[in-house]
Amino acid sequence: MNTPEQPATRGLRSLLQGLWLPLITPFRNRALDEASLRRLVRHYAGKPIDGLILAATSGEGMTLAAGELERIVALARAELAVAKCYIPICLGLSGSNTAKLCDALDETAAWPIDGYLIAAPYYSRPSQRGLTLHFGALADHASWPIVLYNIPYRTSVNISNDTLLELAEHPNIVGLKDCCAERDQSLDLLRRRPPNFRVLTGEDAHYYEALADGADGGILLSAHIETETFASVRSLLKQGDRDAARRHWDTVSVLTELLFAEPSPAPAKYWLSRTGLIDSAEVRLPMVEASAELSARLDAEIERRRQAREPKD
Repeated sequence: MNTPEQPATRGLRSLLQGLWLPLITPFRNRALDEASLRRLVRHYAGKPIDGLILAATSGEGMTLAAGELERIVALARAELAVAKCYIPICLGLSGSNTAKLCDALDETAAWPIDGYLIAAPYYSRPSQRGLTLHFGALADHASWPIVLYNIPYRTSVNISNDTLLELAEHPNIVGLKDCCAERDQSLDLLRRRPPNFRVLTGEDAHYYEALADGADGGILLSAHIETETFASVRSLLKQGDRDAARRHWDTVSVLTELLFAEPSPAPAKYWLSRTGLIDSAEVRLPMVEASAELSARLDAEIERRRQAREPKD
């Protein structure tokens, strides 16, 4: 699936498809848990994922110091090299100060990444013209390609399709993580987008629907669990076998509800800690760990899936 070295002729635009994993950031005793991070990357290097997003929402990126960001990228790339595979990496960035984000682009320009995932400015609620100028300035400045991230229920501003289509003309803007939460808007964008502008859904619960509508893939926290099944949904749809794709989707769709029953990534971290992939379910404030009630539900689902995998007598 993945080759040992980055193909020289393939940029992020061609690689931005399929199943991308927004990797959680493991902590222990309030510090970055490097051992667990290495274990995670090794684990997912052997899974059918097409890319990694580091330090975005699922990775609690806004709680990370600059030195931690750099360390996470370095460790991830090193572990992928040990695994002798090349998986593209996008670094999550966000902020409402265009100049500061340009500084962050400068500071990360030499890091071993393939691009950036950059959310719309939060809280300030700029106009569509402001969004165009903001992302245009970042794209002009960036040494690596940019994937836009539209998630208005977090940022309080929706990047309109007209704005997205204007931005899609920039050679350094290659695609979108679509969390607009409006199917009509998503369908309109899929119909009108240029052929080289990739659209991946970030709405875990609507993954099957988005793929059926024509999205190029998904960036899914839920794919930390049952990764192969999430990948198979897309591969089966591409083969034209919708019935099989739907059956596979039905086996994991419950995860997309359970893992977001409380603020993410706390439920996913609990699951990963209970199954031994990370040593602690610790999150950083203002996030808190999964409640006792949800933890019990997660334990029950872990056990149910364990029993389902056991050979029957």
